[in-house]
Amino acid sequence: MTLPDGYRLRPLSADDKRAVIQLDLWAFPSGVDLETQEKLPLELPWDRFVGVVRDEPDESAVPLDGALPTTELVAMHGSYPFEHFNVPGAETRVSGLTWVGVHPAHRRRGILSAMIDHHLAQCRERGEAISALFAAEAAIYGRFGYGLAAHDVRLTIPRGAKLRPVTGSTEHSARLEELTAENHLELVDSLHREAGRRPLGVGAPHGALLNRPGWATRDTPEMRRRHLEDLPPFRGGKETRRIVVVERNGEARGYATFRREVRWEDEGPRGTVHLSEIVALDAAAAHALWSVLLDLDLTSEVATFVVAPDDAILSLLVDPRAARTKGADNVWVRLVDVPSALAQRRYAADVDVVVRVEDARLPENTGSYRVRAQAFAAPSVERTDDAADLSLDVRELAAAYLGGTTLASLALAGLVTEHTTGSLATASAAFAWPVQPVSSFIF
Repeated sequence: MTLPDGYRLRPLSADDKRAVIQLDLWAFPSGVDLETQEKLPLELPWDRFVGVVRDEPDESAVPLDGALPTTELVAMHGSYPFEHFNVPGAETRVSGLTWVGVHPAHRRRGILSAMIDHHLAQCRERGEAISALFAAEAAIYGRFGYGLAAHDVRLTIPRGAKLRPVTGSTEHSARLEELTAENHLELVDSLHREAGRRPLGVGAPHGALLNRPGWATRDTPEMRRRHLEDLPPFRGGKETRRIVVVERNGEARGYATFRREVRWEDEGPRGTVHLSEIVALDAAAAHALWSVLLDLDLTSEVATFVVAPDDAILSLLVDPRAARTKGADNVWVRLVDVPSALAQRRYAADVDVVVRVEDARLPENTGSYRVRAQAFAAPSVERTDDAADLSLDVRELAAAYLGGTTLASLALAGLVTEHTTGSLATASAAFAWPVQPVSSFIF
């Protein structure tokens, strides 16, 4: 889709930083002022930022504060260059679409559609077969071929909740410190990467990588440092950010980052531990971390942000009903190059299936593909004229791509059609993955 008359795409640079933040504040209202946000480093390389400008100011539009003198920035999009994004059994390059915004005075003109088409074209040019995102509004991106590929849970757990014992947990020591980039950047980055590769020490047959799909690593220095920034306006009245690190025999085995917020009521202190991220290399380290978090003075509960649907805590709680649980959508995926994307992942069971894919937005993807693979081994994916065993839209293929949504569940909703008896069960088992997909942070 092309931009409407009067608008054009323009690469953005560091000189546009103030206009970018102004536009972001129009698209995503925030209580943090422009001057404060200007001080923060941007996480994206400027060569992955693209704006939409209007050369002639629109008299019917509400102007941007301090708009550029000759052009008006009215929309933008960018992408993270994820070099080690986890897909089932492998790591690959993924374009993390983000900073997508249109000024409210320029909506309903087709600008978003044109930007998505431009983004997908850029992905193809860079050889990125997959695009991924977090959706500000869940109803937006399905029409562009993105499928909801991962979920997470948000928990509120009472202080003192009892945990089932785990061998080796008591062999860990814990240190609690104020979180700083200077002291913790390398530790956080290395543990985070390792946890995504082999979550909780789980291994796969024949030495294959049984990783956590959807796990995005912070691949640029700007991303790693911005993740640990802790300016007062972003604290929401809570304390500075803290970290608990658990170690075994002098080796760091996990960490959790958090803030505490204390409320004084008639019955006494009723504080909340707001958990930002928890990462553990095995079950014993996870148990040790949760044992600390659930026993902090002056607190009455731990509120998590993002944890996987199969996170250790959900099995460790003696009384799972004690935790209030809320589900949320996590990573959305778009297959930009279908055969390449299907060949980059592994499959959890032997499979030989012909899948018919429809893709209205990228018609070059439309066609039938034979997927052959032995469990956890590199697959073969090729176009074919053979009759299809299954047919589905690229959106549903994307939803199943990370292994957390089964093809069978999509078929129950009428979104996958089986043409050959038995092919759905076989393909559903192969496309599924033993470890649930999740990204531990929003990008």
